[in-house]
Amino acid sequence: MRRRDREMPKEFACHVADSCLFSVVSMVTPEGKPYAVPLSVVRDGDALYFHCAAEGQKTDCLRANPEVCVSCVGDVRCPNDRFTTLYESAVAKGIAREVTETEEKIHALRLICERFSPDNMPQFDGAIAYSLPVTAIWQIDVKEWTGKAKQ
Repeated sequence: MRRRDREMPKEFACHVADSCLFSVVSMVTPEGKPYAVPLSVVRDGDALYFHCAAEGQKTDCLRANPEVCVSCVGDVRCPNDRFTTLYESAVAKGIAREVTETEEKIHALRLICERFSPDNMPQFDGAIAYSLPVTAIWQIDVKEWTGKAKQ
C-alpha cells in the first residue's frame, strides 16, 4: 500500500465488507482476460459467500482459475469545501471454491438472506425448497485483507 497513513487494520476491512451494499469480485477468464462483477457477498469469519446461477461466465472463470480479488467500498462522501473524496474500502484476496454440500449451501444462503432481506426470513424455508437445486454457492477463503480510509 502506497499511502501507509490510510492503511487500516483487518478488523476495519471486515467491517467494510460487512456493511457495504455490494462488492466487486475480480477474476480471470479461461482465456486469460480480466472479468469483474458486482455481487452481494456475506462474510463468515475469513470466508466470503455469494450465490449465482449454476452456469455462466462467473462459474467458468472460477472453475478455470479460483484466485479472486474482492473490492468493497463503504461510506463515501464528497465534501463541498474541498477537492477530495472521503471513503472507506477493503480488499480481500483469496481462493474461491464451489460449495456442494447441502448444509453449507443452506448456511450460506441463510447468512446472505439475513443480511440483505432480514424482513423476509419467514419465507426462507420455502424459498430454499424451491431454489436450492438451481442455485450455486461459492465460498472465497480470504487469505489477505487490506483496509483503507480517508476521513
